[in-house]
Amino acid sequence: MAARRTLLASLVLACLAQACYGNVLFSSLQRTLIVSASPQPGQVLKAGEDKITVTWRYNESFAAGTDSAYKTVNVKLCYAPVSQVDRAWRKTVDNLAKDKTCQHAIVSKPYSPANQSYEWLVQKDVPEATYFVRAYALNAEGVQVGFGQTTDKNKTTDLFAVQAISGRHASLDIASVCFSAFSVVSLVGFFLAEKRKAKPSSAPN
Repeated sequence: MAARRTLLASLVLACLAQACYGNVLFSSLQRTLIVSASPQPGQVLKAGEDKITVTWRYNESFAAGTDSAYKTVNVKLCYAPVSQVDRAWRKTVDNLAKDKTCQHAIVSKPYSPANQSYEWLVQKDVPEATYFVRAYALNAEGVQVGFGQTTDKNKTTDLFAVQAISGRHASLDIASVCFSAFSVVSLVGFFLAEKRKAKPSSAPN
């Protein structure tokens, strides 16, 4: 009986811990960080080539001590609603443990209320889509306790796009052309050789 009670208590504590740390709702977070990014609205960046400079700082309009639990800032590249349509793997969910809006990490740095910035190369594996940048403030347990983003509440302003790489490389194209030319030359040579073999030799007088 005692063992059953102990097990039950452990389960209750585990559930409480998950409720506290595993089910943070985005709607419960205050927008305490001011975040900006270098791309202009509508600008198209090339994956693997272009860079983004992200800047963030604490919004001092909040009461002093609001950021007392902030330990780390995680900056992420996030899908805009227009690039989430009919894509369940990018779906926005209020429960951050299940949210798939921000899948591309930019940087994680120790928290400071002062102005911070980071230059990030758009990675080659970033899909072609429309994006914005969001920063989460985390506490000592790694739980989201605040945020900021480069767009408005509805995620429709100050958006930019990323053009994915084609997957082809110039050297591959050159090699392909060379191989095709070699194949043609080889085929012509083989044809001429066969033609010579088939031609009857003239008889001597």
